[in-house]
Amino acid sequence: MATATDWVAGARPRTLPAAVAPVLVGTGAAAQAGDAHVGRALLAAGVALALQVAVNFANDYSDGVRGTDVDRVGPMRLTASGAAPPRQVRGAAFAAFAVAGVLGLWLVALSGSWWLLAVGALAVVAAWTYTGGRRPYGYLGLGEVGVFLFFGLVAVLGTTYTQVAGVTWPSVVGAVAIGMLACALLMANNLRDVPTDVLVGKRTLAVRLGEHRARRVYAVTVVAPVLLGAVCAIVAPWSLLVLLLLAPAVVLAVAVLAGARGIALVPVLGGTGLLELAFGVLLGLGLAL
Repeated sequence: MATATDWVAGARPRTLPAAVAPVLVGTGAAAQAGDAHVGRALLAAGVALALQVAVNFANDYSDGVRGTDVDRVGPMRLTASGAAPPRQVRGAAFAAFAVAGVLGLWLVALSGSWWLLAVGALAVVAAWTYTGGRRPYGYLGLGEVGVFLFFGLVAVLGTTYTQVAGVTWPSVVGAVAIGMLACALLMANNLRDVPTDVLVGKRTLAVRLGEHRARRVYAVTVVAPVLLGAVCAIVAPWSLLVLLLLAPAVVLAVAVLAGARGIALVPVLGGTGLLELAFGVLLGLGLAL
């Protein structure tokens, strides 16, 4: 039987910064536009965190029942390890989706933009079909596309829109940068799993590109966002704070380009998540100031 610690590990806390960072940037952009709302920002953060947890449990369930998660390096796999019955893991995913839905409905009601419910529904479908369903797009090398769209563009621009009823060009720049960092996080995860993914026929983008090119893609998606965020200094000079993250980003890129693999990529995964969170804090603050 899975313990509370196992369930926490199964939720993959290292990935949670990817949920908070877009809300920080989107709220900073709203503040730069002159109309930030703390309450709506907190609701957006709740939606994002619940969706991230739901994705993690959904992936645990779907990969586990497919048999593609049997021999992996990294966090606890509840389904594949047999620590929890598949139905319980699936139930945990559905519960997290439900929390995201309730909080999202509350946020939409406050903003008055009811069409956003359709966007939320698409996010849930994308979260489930990443590894679930008959033809999961994560197995086709399209995972980064989904992450960029929903944990980058939708998360940042949706946060800004629910506060100012529109988007600004700094919010678009921030959304692209956050989307790239979210892709870097996924790429680090998939690079770690390339050997086992090849064996079970899971064709992630890292598998399709091959390790050499995948490592170069990671390097670009972890360094370029820092430089892109600095562009916002045109209207918000304090956005240059993000340049403090250039050195850590380069360190992560060098570690991956140098050939870190397997267990050595676990700290890279954690570092990428923390980098995205720090980027969200500094760009959000820079835009707000």
